[in-house]
Amino acid sequence: MKLRKACIGDASAIHKLLVEHAGQGLMLSRSLAEIYQAIRSFYVLDHEGEVFGTVSLQVWWLDLAEVRSLVVADSLAGQGYGRKLVQSCLTEAQELGLSRVFALTYQEEFFARLGFSVIEKNELPHKIWGDCMQCPKFPDCDEIAMTISVGKG
Repeated sequence: MKLRKACIGDASAIHKLLVEHAGQGLMLSRSLAEIYQAIRSFYVLDHEGEVFGTVSLQVWWLDLAEVRSLVVADSLAGQGYGRKLVQSCLTEAQELGLSRVFALTYQEEFFARLGFSVIEKNELPHKIWGDCMQCPKFPDCDEIAMTISVGKG
């Protein structure tokens, strides 16, 4: 299994994984157009040209980025690939000079094991005004906001 930056050819496979897991109520989906627009922010788990997992890092402000669209194929669940995907985002955030990364998630225990802590969503105004207001769940979002410090920014 190889972890790499996504390319245009991965967009449909990324979309398929996100739709499958969103249908199970495990995450929110993204449209194929959104994936194409943000393809440079995605990482994928690739095995012989097939995508088995994905994550993206969305920069929101000079000190803040979000881990989003994290999914690993059911066949690989529990093998540490989710951790590797998140770690790739945290490493990139450090390299970019960011100080903090957050996630909105239904998987609190997973992110807590990685060092994330629960915060109030109102601590993320750039996310709320930039993205959440477009979400069908706004203002009654049931995701948990979590954050981790990654550098001095």
